[in-house]
Amino acid sequence: MSNERSEEEWRAILSPEQFRIIRQKGTEAAHSGEYNKFNEKGVFSCAACNTPLYISDTKFDSGCGWPAFFDAIPGAVNRNEDNSHGMKRTEITCASCGGHLGHVFKGEGWKHTPADERHCVNSVSIKFSPENKE
Repeated sequence: MSNERSEEEWRAILSPEQFRIIRQKGTEAAHSGEYNKFNEKGVFSCAACNTPLYISDTKFDSGCGWPAFFDAIPGAVNRNEDNSHGMKRTEITCASCGGHLGHVFKGEGWKHTPADERHCVNSVSIKFSPENKE
């Protein structure tokens, strides 16, 4: 399983920015990620281990500065309490490799989504595969 890689192996596989965010729970600068204003159809997978995490139909423009999704692929994302930086948040990680994706926020009033929650994901933590158009 990918989660059993050492930190040295992760450093060899990931770029320095990916390592900082995915393995060290960092955050990319708001409005800087390539998937923030991205609207193609397809699947977003973990940038570290390639596990599919989100489908494009669950992505929406929240205006928060990071890619936002209202739901993950069932079983793909774990939620962990995060009390860092003086606030209580829910961290989301890849269920396969444990890589940090971002945070999920509930109760913000997203009436156009089936669930009133926003998965705020770092673009560096994901990669996109276009939908097959056969």
